[in-house]
Amino acid sequence: MLESGNRTFHRKKITVVFFLCAAVLFILFLRLVYLMIAKADYYGGKAVELHERERSIKAARGRIIDCNGQVIADNKTVCTISVIHSQIEDPETVIAVLSRELSLSEEYVRARVEKYSSIERIKSNVDKEIGDRIREYDLAGVKVDEDYKRYYPYGSLASKVLGFTGSDNQGIIGLEVIYEEYLQGTPGTILTVTDARGIEVEEAGESRIEPVNGGDLHISMDMNIQSYATQLASQAMETKEARSVSIIVMNPQNGEILAMVNVPEFDLNNPYELPAEATVSENGEAIALSAEEKQDLLNAMWRNGCINDTYEPGSTFKIITAAAGLESGAVTPESTFSCPGFIIVEDRKIRCHKVGGHGAENFVQATMNSCNPVFITVGLRMGAETFYSYFKQFGLLKRTGVDLPGEAGTIMHELENIGDVELATISFGQSFQLTPIQLLTTAASIINGGRRVTPHFGVKITDTEGGLVRELQYPVEEGIVSEETSALMREILEKVVSEGGGKNAYIEGVRIGGKTATSQTLPRGSGQYIASFIGFAPADDPQVIAIAIINRPHGTYYGGQIAAPIIRQLFENILPYLGIMDYNGVVTE
Repeated sequence: MLESGNRTFHRKKITVVFFLCAAVLFILFLRLVYLMIAKADYYGGKAVELHERERSIKAARGRIIDCNGQVIADNKTVCTISVIHSQIEDPETVIAVLSRELSLSEEYVRARVEKYSSIERIKSNVDKEIGDRIREYDLAGVKVDEDYKRYYPYGSLASKVLGFTGSDNQGIIGLEVIYEEYLQGTPGTILTVTDARGIEVEEAGESRIEPVNGGDLHISMDMNIQSYATQLASQAMETKEARSVSIIVMNPQNGEILAMVNVPEFDLNNPYELPAEATVSENGEAIALSAEEKQDLLNAMWRNGCINDTYEPGSTFKIITAAAGLESGAVTPESTFSCPGFIIVEDRKIRCHKVGGHGAENFVQATMNSCNPVFITVGLRMGAETFYSYFKQFGLLKRTGVDLPGEAGTIMHELENIGDVELATISFGQSFQLTPIQLLTTAASIINGGRRVTPHFGVKITDTEGGLVRELQYPVEEGIVSEETSALMREILEKVVSEGGGKNAYIEGVRIGGKTATSQTLPRGSGQYIASFIGFAPADDPQVIAIAIINRPHGTYYGGQIAAPIIRQLFENILPYLGIMDYNGVVTE
């Protein structure tokens, strides 16, 4: 009886185990079906990934083209040399060839050849001639892929405007970084299939996803004007032993910048090479620089003073004070004044540049004479609140929106901190700072009928076939000043050149308006100055406006004597070129 019960128990146990096993097998079968059918694509893709090697194909970066169709930023074909460890058959030969052809140490190449990785880059930006030579060796496991390197055919010309790209071909500074989204393009890939050992399956061949090239950026810069302006700036810097010289040339009607010069410039094709004076001492010994010190010097070398740096404008700012005074009614062209050579404001005696004074003069004459006491009087008549409101109306308290990186803002007193002394100094261009591009843009809005344009280089983006991708648009603000005030300012500033302190910018037969300035650098009393001049032509219908700034000249430092002649020479050369006057000095219609 007991034995029969045991047999029954064992049969039941076997039955339970059987059903459990059957259930497990059934679950495994369902799982297998799920993986083979429902997840087939996913795991098939994973299997393919295990046997694929992917190499990137860089897209050709879009070119930068000036207003005449001249290519000023282009691409040069180079090669990237890589190795695939599992495919190398003769490592010693590979190491010897690559170290010799690429001028690399054997240790450097060996470390990468012997590294267990799917693909190892040996060197980028290799000259195509060298890349072709390596390809001819037909070494197993060595890959030579064509690539692109940025190339600037004009070298240092407009370096601080154009900017440059890094090793990854992405923009670093200037227009290259601002228009990165249009210029960069989309990279492609090369896919090769390998077996379990990582050896390429020749029958499978290569599959390619072609890159999409970047768009071309067309800009308003005219390289002929840029070249001549750079020549003038370089001459001024050399003869005056100045720290730097800047020139901006712009169309005041639409804000298109024709030239922007900041000398000294740097070589765009070697942007990390410092000038000799930064790396060699006076006795000819090499200066040891830390990485941080070198980067600081590079940042200074790349800096665009026209937009990144602020300065006290001095008397060129009287264009703004005059416009605000006329617009507010604080002064008229016929208003009369008397200049004894100074003016007392609270407890301060502020002198005119003419020690003996200008005597009796009307407002037009005071502007021609650049008389500080008169402009202080106009500022005090308006009062801080009204004058400050014109700062806002003219756009001086916001950035211009120029399409370059790092534009600095105006450094100005808060309204509640502007007393009579501060207002007096502001009126003739001291005790605050702005950028050259801000001053030029504001002056343009005052003489163009009262429209504040956005200064810019970008005009349009095209594809590689020249088809329009996007036409670039920029804001314009109306009503900065009235048409009447704008017309008065053009007349007054023309007299500054024809009869006043800006006479060194005068060109026979051409109506030119402008304003000189000589301002002290900070700290005051250093004996260092900034000489500048703003000029525009023709005075009755301005088509071009320009500013020249000479920073810390030696010897003569007055803007009327050293900056105004630069604008005269510039206009003598470019006005006929632009069709504004002929070569006999006759203004064209």
